Amino acid sequence: MKLRWLMAVLLVAGLAAGSFWRNRVADAATGSVERGEDIARTAESLRARLVETRRDFHMHPELSNREERTARVVAERLRALGLDEVKTGVGKHGVVALLKGKQPGGVVAVRADMDALPIQETLNVPYKSRNDGVKHACGHDVHMTVQLGVAEVLSKMRDQIRGTVKFIFQPAEEGVPPGEEGGAKLMIAEGCLENPRPSAIFGLHVMPNIEVGQIGVNSGPAMASSDRFAITLRGKKVHGAYPHDGIDTVVVAAECISALQSIRSRRINTQEPLVITIGSIHGGNRFNIIADEVRLEGTMRTLNEDVRAQAMAMMKQTLAGVTSAYGATYELEFGGNNPVTYNDPALVAATLPTMKRVLGDANITTPRPQMGAEDYSLYQKVIPGFFYFLGVGNQSKGITAMIHTPEFDADENSLVIGVKVMTNVLLDYLDGKSGKP
Repeated sequence: MKLRWLMAVLLVAGLAAGSFWRNRVADAATGSVERGEDIARTAESLRARLVETRRDFHMHPELSNREERTARVVAERLRALGLDEVKTGVGKHGVVALLKGKQPGGVVAVRADMDALPIQETLNVPYKSRNDGVKHACGHDVHMTVQLGVAEVLSKMRDQIRGTVKFIFQPAEEGVPPGEEGGAKLMIAEGCLENPRPSAIFGLHVMPNIEVGQIGVNSGPAMASSDRFAITLRGKKVHGAYPHDGIDTVVVAAECISALQSIRSRRINTQEPLVITIGSIHGGNRFNIIADEVRLEGTMRTLNEDVRAQAMAMMKQTLAGVTSAYGATYELEFGGNNPVTYNDPALVAATLPTMKRVLGDANITTPRPQMGAEDYSLYQKVIPGFFYFLGVGNQSKGITAMIHTPEFDADENSLVIGVKVMTNVLLDYLDGKSGKP
């Protein structure tokens, strides 16, 4: 009898507990939807301001480590929004700001890059670049605009923020000028991820081959590592009529280029992506003199850190073999290195429900990991990160040109979409709701 009574009590308690948690989950889901609707309305109200901001950045592009005006505009906007701390001069021209919610909680970071490229603007648009030979051809004007939009939306809803959002505006993502430091590496070294330290970092990148209204998501590898290299080949100068008395580094260079390509085709698992590109070759000083030095420059990219290490070792081995066969010598230098942009699978899984709620399942795409690279990957070496792609293409409007081209442009409808998605992502992360039913 006592056993039956105990089982009945446990059954009732279990049903009550189940009902309680179902109600809690339902309330949380309802709250997220209602908050998302508020965010959408606020983001939409900012449409004109977002377009104006993006066009201002686009008309005034600045190269890596030269983002003085850009940083000033960003910092002024953040201060006007009343963010709690706005630090400038981090990593040369970087800006780091905090937005503290009124409820206790954790810390999450979001990053946007600020630099432009040495590319001539060819589009005849009202917001055409006013800096000759410089253009926001990689969409960093969009990245900054979206992040400022997120800051503005969140500044209006501090009472709903559980914790702190750290905004990182980073210079020199495209690579620092020779002899200088910068980019994510210097930002991290100067403490952008400390005081307070975020538990995760989010970021986005425009992508013209994804239609506006959609985003691209990769779990695990999203973008390749990037290793810039320089090879110096040394031989012996002699009159071109007597090559047997010298060591011709032009011939050696030709052999090296061919041999380096065999690393990808014959020595690395064919199912592993790897690119070894020689982008420039310089040597010799006269038509009838055997060149005693040739310099090659290029880039190596892969989606696997083990393959990256193997390929580096194989490049050294290959160059040593070819040069020794000709009696020449070589030097190989790697620099400007970025690891694989690797999205933490658990963080991606936890964030996807938020993205689907905001945009709908059909607008979440899964592009193949690409061989472009990002120094955002350096943040991911410190804390878990999720870097996704914001669709800015629009075939019906003819907006299809790829990034890093003179014709690149972005559908400005992506600005509001970017703000909506990232704002929800950050809030849900701090709530701990992402990925829960």
